[in-house]
Amino acid sequence: MNLNIDFLQKKFGKSLRIKENLSKYSWFNLGGAAEVFFRPENKNQLINFLKEIKGKNQQIHILGAGSNTLIRDAGISGAVIKLGAHFTDIRLLEKDTIEVGAAMLDRQVSNFALNNNISNLEFLSCIPGSIGGAIAMNSGCYGSDMSKILLSIKVIDYSGNEKEIKKKEIKFHYRGTDIPNDYIILSAVLKGNVSSKTLIATKQKKLIERKKKSQPSQVKTGGSTFKNNNKKKAWMLIKEAGCEKFSIGNAKISEKHCNFFLNDGKANAADIEKLINKVKKEVQIKTGVSLELEIKIIGDEK
Repeated sequence: MNLNIDFLQKKFGKSLRIKENLSKYSWFNLGGAAEVFFRPENKNQLINFLKEIKGKNQQIHILGAGSNTLIRDAGISGAVIKLGAHFTDIRLLEKDTIEVGAAMLDRQVSNFALNNNISNLEFLSCIPGSIGGAIAMNSGCYGSDMSKILLSIKVIDYSGNEKEIKKKEIKFHYRGTDIPNDYIILSAVLKGNVSSKTLIATKQKKLIERKKKSQPSQVKTGGSTFKNNNKKKAWMLIKEAGCEKFSIGNAKISEKHCNFFLNDGKANAADIEKLINKVKKEVQIKTGVSLELEIKIIGDEK
């Protein structure tokens, strides 16, 4: 990376770290180091950083809550940007509308909506990760997704230019959008419906209980590994192909839900990636379906 590391450290101080271990930011608890790791204190500092590294043949990776990301063992060359507590503001705009920072956790947004009598955001209590990531991949579950509650987003491109994008300008699809990869989502405006706190709390509780019954919790996983196919859910295809008990090294598949791949505590990222590739290949051979990843695999290959 063609960057003056010493200059960057002096300019951005404690907001910038060199060779930061990324495993502590990953739900898999895996991954190597970031060449440069930047946690901006505010929007202006983020803009200054982006302008400073512009034109330096830089690679930029945006790391959210780390819930659906596998970071390779060799780490990440270039700059990793992680929006932190300074991007978690949340406020009521109208009775049924809220504005929220991109780093706010999905479940916290759901709880804020509950406390303000706003329904239709209950599903967020079951989505691991932060709002920025949820929007970028149109996260959803139990019949709801981000496209149904989003009104607009504010973004910064890698050159430091700010922009507001309305929902009608975004094309949504299953677990994805056409939001450019060089846009960093800063905040979003979400809209639900005014309802009673009791009804919202009941719905939220039912969804959380449903998730607990069907999905593993308190384990090192990245959430759903593969996207559901048009005809069948990913877990069905994995089971149909006889892959549900596969393991490689210390990476294994959850007994509770076979679309969840686990680090048993001693795995490395390579184990998980090899297991993913093995299952994908076997499902293709046995069912003729090519599974598409829902989690993102990022970082340098050794």
